[in-house]
Amino acid sequence: MDLEISGKGALVLASSQGLGLGVAEALVREGVRVVICGRSADKLKTEAERLTEMGPGKATFCVADLSDRQIAQTLFDRAKKELGRIDILVNNTGGPPPGSTSTPDSDSWSNQFDAMVLRVIEMTKLCLPDMQDAGWGRVLTLASSGVLQPIPNLAMSNTLRSALVGWSKSLSNEVAEHGITVNMLLPGRIHTARVDQLDGNVAKRTGKSIDEVRENSRGTIPAKRYGDVSEFADVAAFLLSSRASYVTGSVIRCDGGAIKSV
Repeated sequence: MDLEISGKGALVLASSQGLGLGVAEALVREGVRVVICGRSADKLKTEAERLTEMGPGKATFCVADLSDRQIAQTLFDRAKKELGRIDILVNNTGGPPPGSTSTPDSDSWSNQFDAMVLRVIEMTKLCLPDMQDAGWGRVLTLASSGVLQPIPNLAMSNTLRSALVGWSKSLSNEVAEHGITVNMLLPGRIHTARVDQLDGNVAKRTGKSIDEVRENSRGTIPAKRYGDVSEFADVAAFLLSSRASYVTGSVIRCDGGAIKSV
């Protein structure tokens, strides 16, 4: 299937590794010109070169720390200079520290809200005018299955990412007439460094081996395995394509059936 996005320009936030990088790779495979961003210049340079060599699209990079309250305008300006116009925005942020609702102090809540929620809102607001002028745009926010089924010991992630669900739905209603779709994509247990880290935290907290933790975790998933990043990224690429032009305001799961609610 031709996704009809070859030549489009995309900015993928927090994309030096993990799910963000996976989505960037899927877009490059479709001929999209992608700007990846993150905090490590060396890692970004390596990945941008790899993606461009892979083609048929190409990748460039911008160093950006989403916890920086002044970064949104700077990142937007750099990405627009590289792309000409940002047709596709993939909102993604790193995960906050694990813990219960009582673990973080007020400053931690505020700082994580800035990085995980406000940066997403700010970046989207900056990108929308060009999308509206073009009559075409895609905004996809990567979140977590925790917004539908709270994940134990990830209270901050469950809470802050849930705020984006209401925002995404509200925005989708406001911009649909301009040919802009706004959706959310929720990963379940996709095998990334972040999931390895979380499994390691569970092992330390419970005294179980990492293998036992993973076996128990896989047992809660109807598919009985963790997903591959490429499986998640392929869903994202479709939602970001012209083929998904009538899908908006939706919260899509890629979780192997792990979320128990309908």
